[in-house]
Amino acid sequence: MDKYGLYIDGKWINTEDTLEVLDKYSQKPFAKVSKASENDVDLAISSALEAFETKNLSPYDRYKILQKSSELLLANKEDLAKTIVLEAGKPLKQARSEIDRSAQTFLIAAEEAKRIHGEGVPVEAAPGSENRLAFTIKVPVGVIGAISPFNFPLNLVAHKIAPALAAGNAVVLKPASKTPISALKLAKILEEAGLPAGLLQVLVGSGSTVGKLMMDDERIALYTFTGSAKVGLQLKQETGLNRLILELGNNSPVIIDKEADLNHAAKTLAGQSFAFAGQVCISVQRIYVHETIKDIFLEKLISEINQLQVGDPNDPETDVGPMIDVKEAERAEKWIQEAVEKGARIAIGGEREGALLKPTILTNVQPQFRVVCEEIFAPVASVIPFHDLDACIREVNQSDYGLQGGIFTQNLDTAFYAAKNVEVGGFMINDGSQYRVDLMPYGGVKDSGNGKEGPKYSIEEMTEERLIVMNLRK
Repeated sequence: MDKYGLYIDGKWINTEDTLEVLDKYSQKPFAKVSKASENDVDLAISSALEAFETKNLSPYDRYKILQKSSELLLANKEDLAKTIVLEAGKPLKQARSEIDRSAQTFLIAAEEAKRIHGEGVPVEAAPGSENRLAFTIKVPVGVIGAISPFNFPLNLVAHKIAPALAAGNAVVLKPASKTPISALKLAKILEEAGLPAGLLQVLVGSGSTVGKLMMDDERIALYTFTGSAKVGLQLKQETGLNRLILELGNNSPVIIDKEADLNHAAKTLAGQSFAFAGQVCISVQRIYVHETIKDIFLEKLISEINQLQVGDPNDPETDVGPMIDVKEAERAEKWIQEAVEKGARIAIGGEREGALLKPTILTNVQPQFRVVCEEIFAPVASVIPFHDLDACIREVNQSDYGLQGGIFTQNLDTAFYAAKNVEVGGFMINDGSQYRVDLMPYGGVKDSGNGKEGPKYSIEEMTEERLIVMNLRK
């Protein structure tokens, strides 16, 4: 098996304590990765702080390193894509897309590194301040603790590392234990691109050990976390006044209006509900369909789902591969069975083989069913009829979550009314909730978190505004 070490202070550190990384399709180990001890965590944070204080890069130097990293990501595209297929079980064509997006994330961050700026403040307009001149500058916050999830093991790491470095910070990263290899390979790419030692540390280990040690360390100035609302709340409670960027759970709603293009809606949602086996925070989970078109839409949706290829993620034609592990697939299957026992009907899917759960559509669900009100994070969506748009929006907004949502309609008034009233951080018109490009502001409301991703917007979070006032002589 391949072996990977930790990345601390520009060195690759092998430890006796290791974890096995499974091929998510075969469920067999294919690599071993060193696990960080308490001393490793302390050393990594110390190294990051020292590098932040002593290895100041100019904005142009940051630009060059990030731009070079973008080029190297594309140069290593096939190797990285195969890594994602193995450790995450993501279908090959989706893994290749993730590499392309990661390269874009680094390129956007590189450009933004040259655009960080403050603004003039007209203090001279205040009585008694006629001889003063004021302006703001943006300064990095210091050491950033980044905790990333398994579902985008490269691009969500990129969304944390690239803007942090662009802003002039140092980073201590803990990738998901199920998918750590992509992050370690990214560290090698940044090393090759010329990033000075210490500005990036990569620690592998469980959230209860490495993550907890990072949470408790006062030397970390800002935490950026993507994961469950439960862990996000714990992070918020345990990090005091430290700054936080939290990207948490969701159960994305999409409304199909009676004036929608049903062919377009069905094709879009068949893809967006089940990409990466539904293990995406903005996967379509709740599909609200006007009662007059429900049956015809459901027929079209099932037809599109039947065209999806399910199986081996190594096959370039596969659309839906395995879930991250058998345990998660069993959990999702249990939620489906629980809903059926309470009166739901399986319109398609529901079968499971190991970690592979077939794309599933449920009907006859109720708002209190877990498949509706919680985040299922699996290839499962529910079709829910509605009669009145206002009542539908009220039901949509009863959710604890609010990351992204959408509506399909040909009526502009309906589209804008829904956009103004659905409580989400991002709203898509004639597209599914899963639409995202890496330059846009991305973040939610309610239990879906706070703060924004997207390099420009993350840099705002990862810098502090400092006011400078000059008292000028006459």
